[in-house]
Amino acid sequence: MIRLERLHRVLLSLGLAVCFAQLASLQLAAAESRPNVLFLISDDLNTRIGCYGDELVTTPNIDRLAARGVRFDHAYCQFPLCGPSRNSMLCGLYPNSTGILANAQIFRQTIPSHLSLPQAFRLQGYFAGRIGKLYHYNVPRSIGTNGHDDPGSWELELNPAGCDRLIEEPDIFTLQPGSFGGTLSWYASPRGDLLHTDGLMASDAEWVLERCARDRDRPFFLAVGFFRPHTPYVAPESYFTGYPVADMPLVTGVEEDQRDIPPLGLASHKKEHELLTDDLRRQAKQAYFSSISFMDAQVGRVLDALERLGLADDTIVVFTSDHGYHLGEHGLWQKMSLFEGSTRVPLIIAAPGKARQGTVVASPVGLVDLYPTLTELCGVPAPANLQGQSLTAMLNNPDEPGRGWAFSHVRRGRGNDQDKHGYTVRTPRFRYTEWDEGRAGRELYDHDNDPEELTNLAEDASFADSIAELSVLLHDAVAQSFPPTGERPAIQPGLWAPNITDP
Repeated sequence: MIRLERLHRVLLSLGLAVCFAQLASLQLAAAESRPNVLFLISDDLNTRIGCYGDELVTTPNIDRLAARGVRFDHAYCQFPLCGPSRNSMLCGLYPNSTGILANAQIFRQTIPSHLSLPQAFRLQGYFAGRIGKLYHYNVPRSIGTNGHDDPGSWELELNPAGCDRLIEEPDIFTLQPGSFGGTLSWYASPRGDLLHTDGLMASDAEWVLERCARDRDRPFFLAVGFFRPHTPYVAPESYFTGYPVADMPLVTGVEEDQRDIPPLGLASHKKEHELLTDDLRRQAKQAYFSSISFMDAQVGRVLDALERLGLADDTIVVFTSDHGYHLGEHGLWQKMSLFEGSTRVPLIIAAPGKARQGTVVASPVGLVDLYPTLTELCGVPAPANLQGQSLTAMLNNPDEPGRGWAFSHVRRGRGNDQDKHGYTVRTPRFRYTEWDEGRAGRELYDHDNDPEELTNLAEDASFADSIAELSVLLHDAVAQSFPPTGERPAIQPGLWAPNITDP
């Protein structure tokens, strides 16, 4: 009898072992069938990169990613400011639905139960890690900290700080003494790539990818948020030599261009920018372009690691920026306008086996579209309230029109009595903008004939029919940008809302 009981226990143990082995095998097969995601985002990067047709700026690594992926020629942020844009992108909701219309805020203050993009992957068994800036950081003061991050989104958070943050700030030239992140500032560093924050982030990414390559039981969602070319424009001086100051082009005809622009359309202008001489403008551009090339080199290190470790064929790679950036167009610098330069972003998606290589999508899309796209590509359940469109059809057919428009928003003033909102819609041909529902001005630009947006056609009677149609489209888009209740989420009192200076 005792022998039979022992035999029964042995057989039961063997059966359980077989079951666990089969379960582990199924889990491993499921992990191997789900693609990884490498999400690369630059900070304050416009489309001054090679694969977007720029003949001056050198970006060989971003260009090679575009060659094996899909480049979206007309991709736009939903709010041209770091915090609102990043919260919108990582929530798949417009800023009117996240309630985040300023920096130093996080969506947990307004819609605390919403699943972020990396959190949705994490809840499905993905390893979710962040290196650097994904949600808002005050640059450079938050470098080396979690900044305004969302802990629920990640199980690994790495926050390196390099010589640009820890050593070199006293040497940085700035238009506004004591300020580096909120104004124009730059420095050609005598130190090498590996000592800078973005260089350290690339090293951290190599280390994390090596860990993922060794243990493939779980797919990964790894987000790497590079700081450059955000001000201060700091890069090793070797990158500056590729952009001689004398060769930096300047924007001309600004005074004439500004005559037909509503005042709110130019309200992102900063007083200290009036200190810029032509020589300082050229130096600023040299430093900005140098920072782009430096960041591109770090992107190349991460892409090289992906290929070296045998992960490239199983990994979807996204490269983008949080918003565009002015370099003197319309007399403006930096961000927070509703012109093309401030709202347009680079967007590249390389999805092996799920997208055509080296293709270009012309139809307008938004960063809000990334959440439904990546969840669909990876078979991850997504919240039902997402407001973006999936771009998966465009990845296989670049002629697929999708929604056919992209929508962006800014707020002027602070407080309900002063708030005036600007909304703009970008179609394949036109950009149409209304300030304070048109009471503070309108703008219409015909991109077929005026890609630099130099002539405002809003008062041109020959475009009256187009304006009427675009106004209806814009108002419909505004209505769709709010949650179904039509109420704007409010920052909830008592929740964490740090506000570090120098955004």
